[in-house]
Amino acid sequence: MRMRPAVAVTFLTVALSASVLPATAHAADRAAADGTTFSNVAVNGGKDIVLGLTTRKTVTITWTARDPEGVAASWAYLWHGPNTDDADGILPLYPPEGTCVVSSADPATTVCKVSFAVDARRDFDHNGLAGTWKVLAGAQDTTDDWTETDVAGTVDVKRYATVTVNASPEPVKKGRTITVTGKLTRANWESGNYTGYQGRPAQLQFRKKGSSVYTALKTVTSGVGGKLKTTVKAKTDGYFRYVFTGTPTTGPATATGDFVDVR
Repeated sequence: MRMRPAVAVTFLTVALSASVLPATAHAADRAAADGTTFSNVAVNGGKDIVLGLTTRKTVTITWTARDPEGVAASWAYLWHGPNTDDADGILPLYPPEGTCVVSSADPATTVCKVSFAVDARRDFDHNGLAGTWKVLAGAQDTTDDWTETDVAGTVDVKRYATVTVNASPEPVKKGRTITVTGKLTRANWESGNYTGYQGRPAQLQFRKKGSSVYTALKTVTSGVGGKLKTTVKAKTDGYFRYVFTGTPTTGPATATGDFVDVR
């Protein structure tokens, strides 16, 4: 992950420009002391940020800043703290661009929205960056008091996953054994390819021909290289698929149903 340089905030009277200020994510939280509060913080519309090897997307942060003295400017960005896999320290995404608009009903309140582009190929080169990211929110009131809070909100950044399925033999006689194989993989940002995800549960589901509803048959745990394998008895024509619900660091995945003709 490569950091971009911080960008100064430009102040306007009604429409306020929001960007990253030159501050660290470890700045003291002084909200209780000066009365500034942050609420309604949402990243990416409340959805996880799931990135494959070459994913490009625009991520938006929205929030409300309020101060009894009035808000002159407000800003926010994402950061990721150090952990066992990431020794580089704080990793803010690049300075976002956007606006803060003063509420017509309450001059002490501003509603803010900023956006920034994410390019997985360029910016995510370490698997340790998957997991929970935090929102640093800051504001300046009309008396020039400044407030920053390290964790105004959070969002999960996840590695994109894929799962496949193959049911055989096909066609098959009713009552015979069907072997259902597959493979669960996820984006490896360090190696630049998709690698097997071992030791994770995937649900085998079946949809009868003519129906639109899948039902769960059993749960299969992925083996070495993410391989999935189980057997079922042939009963009727239909589609088999594996479904992976995801983890805190990896997104969900659903295989395209594989049809089996039972005779």
